Amino acid sequence: QVPLVESGGGSVQAGGSLTLSCATTGLTQHSYSMSWFRQAPGKEREGVAGIDSDGNINYGDSVKGRFTISQDNGETTLYLRMDNVEPEDTGTYYCAAEPRLYYKGPPLEAHLYKRWGQGTQVTVSS
Repeated sequence: QVPLVESGGGSVQAGGSLTLSCATTGLTQHSYSMSWFRQAPGKEREGVAGIDSDGNINYGDSVKGRFTISQDNGETTLYLRMDNVEPEDTGTYYCAAEPRLYYKGPPLEAHLYKRWGQGTQVTVSS
């Protein structure tokens, strides 16, 4: 399998913006779900945002209204636009993919995804 590759992480001040990218080349299935997760030290992995091949989108409660998930037209790159970031957004961000659709749209439960990227670090300073 071609791996998922995240990029775009870095350091940003609170209130600023950052855009993460995930190269999804090799995901050839017509039906899929893809999501962003994050994990802070000592905490469980948390679902941030997901999108599926039908265009359904889900967001975690802590990022609604601030983060935006999207894809390029060729569906080879997944993006996460992070606006008005907060120190609590600090963590390692991962993209994940699963070659299926779910009834309620892309899930934000980590155990439902088998394919993962290596992660990219985001640090938000106050």
